Amino acid sequence: MPELPEVETTRRGIEPHIQNQIIDRVILRETRLRWPISEQVAGLAGRRIIAVTRRGKYLLMQLDQGHLIWHLGMSGSMRILPQSAAAQSHEHVEIKLGNGLSLKFRDPRRFGALLYSEQDPLQHRLLSNLGPEPLENSFTSEYLYRCCRSRKAAIKLVIMNSQIVVGIGNIYASEALFQAGIRPARAARRISKPRCARLVDSIREILASAIDQGGTTLQDFTQADGNPGYFTQSLQVYGNKDSCHHCGTRIKHLLQGQRSSYYCPLCQS
Repeated sequence: MPELPEVETTRRGIEPHIQNQIIDRVILRETRLRWPISEQVAGLAGRRIIAVTRRGKYLLMQLDQGHLIWHLGMSGSMRILPQSAAAQSHEHVEIKLGNGLSLKFRDPRRFGALLYSEQDPLQHRLLSNLGPEPLENSFTSEYLYRCCRSRKAAIKLVIMNSQIVVGIGNIYASEALFQAGIRPARAARRISKPRCARLVDSIREILASAIDQGGTTLQDFTQADGNPGYFTQSLQVYGNKDSCHHCGTRIKHLLQGQRSSYYCPLCQS
C-alpha cells in the first residue's frame, strides 16, 4: 500500500503540471472505488486547481471552488501524460487540463478513493481525527512518550495508528524500529523516553530518505513519471528472509495486526 513517502512523491511529481491549471474535462471510466465517485466530480470543467497538498496518506487538491480528496488505496498511482496518450487498463479517472496534459489515476484493486468536498477537507470525517505529521515539529519525542506510557499494544502498532501519528505504514514502521534498535512487538509502555527520542529521529530519517528516493516499489506503485520508487534498494529488514546486513543474524518474521513484521533479534531489543 502506498504510504506517506509514496503519496508525497506523487504530490511533488504532479504539482508542477497541474497547479493553476484549468480543468477542461473529467472522464470517469469507473466510479466504483472504495466509495462511489460523486457525480459532482464529473462536472468540474472550468474549475482551476489552486494548490496540491498532503495530509497523511491523503492528497488534497484545492480548487477555486471546492476540494478533491484522493487516496491511492493499495495499488493506486497517478501519471501526468499528454491528452493523446491512450487509456490503460484500470485507468479509472482522467482529468484533462488546459495545458494539454492529463492527470490519470490508475488503480487495479479499486481500493483508492476520490471524494469531492465543498468544505475544508481537514474537517472531513476521514481527516479530522488524524494525528500529527511525522515530519513536522508537532511530532516530538515527548509527544510519542506520552502516547506510549499507558498503552499495552506493541510499539509497531502504536506508530502505525493514524490517530497518534499519520502516514507510517508497515514498511517504514519496520525500518524505523530496526534503525532505532527496538523490537516491533515490545509493549509501547515499556519504551523509555530516550528510546522514544531515538525512534522519532529514526522515523524522520527513514521517511525523509524514502521521499528523496521516490518511495518504495514492491508491486504496483510508480512515480508520476512512471519510474519505480528506489527506496526498495535501501530496505534493511522489511521483506528480508535472509540474514541481518549489520550483524549476520537470521532475520525473524511475525504477524502483527495481519501485517508482516521483520526484525533482527540481536540488533533490536
